[in-house]
Amino acid sequence: MKLKPMILAVTLAVLLPWSAYAAEYRQVQTEQSAIQFGYQQMGVAMEGTFNRFTAQLNFDPDQPASAKASVEVDLTSIDTGSAEGDEEVAGKPWLNTPVFPTARFAASSIKALGDNRFEAAGQLTIKGKTQDVVIPATFKAQGKTGMFEGQFTLRRADFALGEGAWAAFDVVANEIQIRFRIAASAGE
Repeated sequence: MKLKPMILAVTLAVLLPWSAYAAEYRQVQTEQSAIQFGYQQMGVAMEGTFNRFTAQLNFDPDQPASAKASVEVDLTSIDTGSAEGDEEVAGKPWLNTPVFPTARFAASSIKALGDNRFEAAGQLTIKGKTQDVVIPATFKAQGKTGMFEGQFTLRRADFALGEGAWAAFDVVANEIQIRFRIAASAGE
């Protein structure tokens, strides 16, 4: 009779690590998440954030090919560090937020790269222009919360960010680095 409890203990020890990791992350926790950007202006590093966004997620780290993800950023929530800068980038030459108040990324595929690294391929739409992008990210499970972190570079010319006198790259560089941290809880 003493053998049955030992078999149960060994079975649980073998199965628990797999079941603890096999969670599906669905509920995005925006208060623990962030989307930031960085760029060069006249050779000086500048940074900012977007304070509001929504995200839909359905991600099982054991089955990344069946994952779904989309993010919609409220461009009117931009924070460049100054009210004057915020007003400037909201205008027609830059984000044109009265006409295009949101940016959207929708993943068409997600693949595992190993070592908790993933790539999300999809379409990024900003200011009415859509481009195919591949976004690398890492994933780390922390209890019932999963943390996705990554960064990628976009070219502002691909999205008509900086029209007219701002179209040249001598004052504001073409490359914009987007950094993100998305927290999500496992669904029941």
